[in-house]
Amino acid sequence: MNKPIGGEQDTPRLARMHIAETPLRANLRAALMALALWLLLSAVYAWYIPFTDLSLQVGEPSPRDIKAPRSISYLSDTETQAARLQSVAQVEDVYDGPNSDILQERVRLLDALGSMIVEIRNDETLQPTDQVDALMDLPQLELTASHAEALRDISEQDLEIALSESQRLLQAAMWQEIRPHQIGQARQRAEAQVSLALEDLPRELAVALVQPMIVPNSRLDQTATEHAREQALQNVEPIYRNIREGESLLREGEIVSLHSLEAMQMLGLLDTQTDWQRIVSQSLILLLLIVTVSVYVLRTHPLLIFRPRRLALFLATLLLVGASARFAIPGHTLMPYLFPAAAAAMLIAVLLDVQMGMVAALVTAVLIGLNAPSSVELVVYVLLGSLMGALVLSHLDQLGAFVRAAVYVALANVVVIVGFRLATQVYDPVGLLQLGLSALASAAIATSLTFIAYTFAGRVFGITTSLQLLELARPTHPLFRQVLLNAPGTYHHSIVISNMAERAAEEIGADGLLARVGSYYHDIGKTLRPYFFAENQAEGENPHDKLDPRTSADIVIAHSTDGLGLAKKHKLPKGVAAFIPEHHGTTRVTYFYRRALSESDGEPVEESDFCYPGPKPQTRETAIVMLADSIEATVRATGPGTQDEIERTIRQIINDRLISGQLDECDLTLRDLDVIREAFGGVLKGIFHPRIKYPEKQRRRAKTGSAGGN
Repeated sequence: MNKPIGGEQDTPRLARMHIAETPLRANLRAALMALALWLLLSAVYAWYIPFTDLSLQVGEPSPRDIKAPRSISYLSDTETQAARLQSVAQVEDVYDGPNSDILQERVRLLDALGSMIVEIRNDETLQPTDQVDALMDLPQLELTASHAEALRDISEQDLEIALSESQRLLQAAMWQEIRPHQIGQARQRAEAQVSLALEDLPRELAVALVQPMIVPNSRLDQTATEHAREQALQNVEPIYRNIREGESLLREGEIVSLHSLEAMQMLGLLDTQTDWQRIVSQSLILLLLIVTVSVYVLRTHPLLIFRPRRLALFLATLLLVGASARFAIPGHTLMPYLFPAAAAAMLIAVLLDVQMGMVAALVTAVLIGLNAPSSVELVVYVLLGSLMGALVLSHLDQLGAFVRAAVYVALANVVVIVGFRLATQVYDPVGLLQLGLSALASAAIATSLTFIAYTFAGRVFGITTSLQLLELARPTHPLFRQVLLNAPGTYHHSIVISNMAERAAEEIGADGLLARVGSYYHDIGKTLRPYFFAENQAEGENPHDKLDPRTSADIVIAHSTDGLGLAKKHKLPKGVAAFIPEHHGTTRVTYFYRRALSESDGEPVEESDFCYPGPKPQTRETAIVMLADSIEATVRATGPGTQDEIERTIRQIINDRLISGQLDECDLTLRDLDVIREAFGGVLKGIFHPRIKYPEKQRRRAKTGSAGGN
């Protein structure tokens, strides 16, 4: 159901606005409320600047998810340095190659050691044990006791063979380049190259003699090595890193690295100084946004400024969504898509009207955009989802509309996500699934929040909701049952009027449900003294015949104030209670006024004593009920015989109310009145259609045959 801005009576009637509250005062109040909204939003956006924790240390876990707020390209010192270190690590040390001097020196040394071995064997002054000790003491050979005993006891011929083989092995080994770290490999190669033609003992001794003689014969060329490393450093090009907006820099619990810390530093996320440029730019955008909305409201919904509670609802909703978006969206990956932004537009649409709901959708999209700079996808996502929700809930005729709204909002969200992913050719199945689930959850949460707020916000802000109207429309409602039990004629009259009013309201785009429920309760004051009203009187019994015109007029007029008392007692919403005084406006009780004039004997008669206190209809719905009430009563009293007579009666009463000024304070147009006339005619022609006059005999048969059908 669409809730028109002018559909509630939470301020004095418009005729008294220039007295109780001047337009200047109302505009000033609205301006102050808009200024307060701007200051509060600016304060929130300036105070909460989403940056990462300044206590972040390399090697420590991140306290939350951090995303890039904007795209950036920068020279990465950490990546360039890492690449240079890797390039240098791949450069091998430069050596000067095999040194022949070292080879000759080792050959001479091995030859000298061979001579010493022979001398020790031939020295008869030494005991056998002393010979073994002397052999083990030979420099650089590092002989074991078993090898020393073998050298002492081996034959001259086998010793000569072992010494000769060791010389051959040494020269073969030292002709190749041997670096310090390759000594072990070189000695193993020498052992593997020993001649297999030798006996075991000479072969073993040859290996034992040659292995200690094998030493590095290639020295490190420090100058050449440094030059190679410098060349490797120069060959590494500077590395630039490109970061896209929304890219994840750190996830919650992820260990902080120099790489991620550098990215946050380049994006200014670690800057502890206040970013005044950002604060000023956002404040200016917020100011322009609020001014634009204010001008729109003044041009298209000027009555809103005279209803402070409705205006407060609109501004408070925008403040809530703007502030909550500031905390929920920046620095998060899925939260922007899970954020129930559509709730603001849906709530405004269902409590105020669909146009204001669409404005709320636009404002919400801009506020979201401020928290996700350059994110066109997110702005479109919020805008289309919010507009879809507001449009679906613009006609809330049953609670199932909330379910439909959730489905349509979810559909809009998913289509936007898929559409943008297709355009960017990003097909991450897991990421797309997460975004899709977030879109569905956002629609469900937004609709749930709207329904929850809808159930109590109407009472808080003095707005009659469809839930209240549906409850009041039940025939079992205690107050409505009083009309049926105490004033059955009034009950029937109210039912007919409700059909007329609902049809006319729907035809002109007004609130049909409000018009119907207002019709049910517009005459509840008659239940206190029902027999004073014609529709409840038995034929031939009229208590007014025994009263003077002034008293009769007071009793009839009192049903309006009596009805307001009952409405207050039963806590009727203000929107429904407004029908009680407004459906008569300031019209005159003509019958008793004319009777007073005829019985005055020349004494003055105050016309105001015979007029209802008003106010005049302030809304289209109460104006429709005023017209329906007068027309139905007149048609029922006169009993027109043809459809043309019904049409003339309708035209006459509408013209009378228009000329007398009763419709001056509502926003009905002449076109609306023409549509209302046609709607009333369609209903009344079906109720008060001319009857066929049967002959007497046929009439009796007809009564007999239809006794059980009517």
